[in-house]
Amino acid sequence: MKALVFERNLPRFAASRVASAFGSGRGAGIGPLQLLEATPPALPGDDWFYLRPLLSGICGSDLATLDGRSSRYFEDMVSFPFVPGHEVVGILEKGGVDHAGRTLAAGTRAVIEPVLGCAPRHIHPPCAQCSQGHTGLCGNVAFGDLEPGLQTGFCTDTGGGWSNADLVAHASQLHSVPDGFSDEDAVVIEPTACAVHAALSAGVEPDDVVAVIGAGTLGLATVSALDCVVRPQTACTVMVGAKHAHQRRMAEALGADTVVDPDQLARSVRRRSGSLVLAGRLTDGADVVFDCVGTAASITQALAMTRPRGRVVLVGMPGRVAVDLAPLWHRELTLVGAYAYGVETPTTSDAPAAPTEPGRTFQLAIDVVATAGLGSLVTATYPLERYQEAIAHAGAAGRRGAVKVAFDLRTRKGSTR
Repeated sequence: MKALVFERNLPRFAASRVASAFGSGRGAGIGPLQLLEATPPALPGDDWFYLRPLLSGICGSDLATLDGRSSRYFEDMVSFPFVPGHEVVGILEKGGVDHAGRTLAAGTRAVIEPVLGCAPRHIHPPCAQCSQGHTGLCGNVAFGDLEPGLQTGFCTDTGGGWSNADLVAHASQLHSVPDGFSDEDAVVIEPTACAVHAALSAGVEPDDVVAVIGAGTLGLATVSALDCVVRPQTACTVMVGAKHAHQRRMAEALGADTVVDPDQLARSVRRRSGSLVLAGRLTDGADVVFDCVGTAASITQALAMTRPRGRVVLVGMPGRVAVDLAPLWHRELTLVGAYAYGVETPTTSDAPAAPTEPGRTFQLAIDVVATAGLGSLVTATYPLERYQEAIAHAGAAGRRGAVKVAFDLRTRKGSTR
């Protein structure tokens, strides 16, 4: 069995960072990521199970790690060496139970909710956030029975999806895949859960103007979450800045009202809101802006097109950026992050996908994927052995007409146990 293993190697890390200056993902062959022989990690307890990966996605946080662009904020929340891959659909090798305690038979397809909170770490009693279901905000990601790791795919004890060998998953992380789902549908449940959490936590109100910056996987999933979960409650207007033609087509198909080039988004918001322009900023603007990119330029753009006392939601993972926060202060904007998932707040809406009682974000995401057909976002798959091509493709996905690039692990030779 083989796995892509990310090791702590400063010379290789530096080489990867230099290579990434010529394009994201370009340093995959010379960086700390190597294709090595692998065996499954040991089960950390009786409530853990082996999962054989079928598909595993390559996401923006993976690329940032490989490119050496991720924030040093995460250094103490990772343990080395680790196998990347947290967007995973796989097959349970033996019977187990899921997040709700339901029995799952051997051979069941499941996706993992990768956050490693108090339950997987066997920390009792759980922290305040985990006890309320907000596992993404757990403060114990470096403690308990596991080595440090924010999520599966960044922890040496769990394995990850970029492997022909099994990974291990805690019962609280497992969600069974609906029978009608393809593997491609299943592998986008995790990023869709991120988008659903962002959409529901943004405080969108009736008739709001909502702008989405970026139309990669997270941006398109956010458009879909807004259309399926938020718009039935609010009748909001959704405007999207998408750089590439295929992204614009997808955004329109997923329910966006207006889709334009990124440099035209502020102009479209200005027309919709009746704003004037002062020093490159709108005098009024969108009520809520979702930044699904996370760069200095995208955050600056978001701040410039949000109305006074409006809300900017960071969905894409930012790193260390330099941004002028004067408009944040002067216009009394709210700048918030939207990380991962957990339990969503109930609503009184009749919208089919809206939570009417506390519910797991992943279950809502499954509904959104089914309604919108988001498996279509998977536009390229690669065997593990072609990892350099796969990662370079993911780093240039928009330019090359792709959205989600994934590793295909559905054929493996030999046995790991």
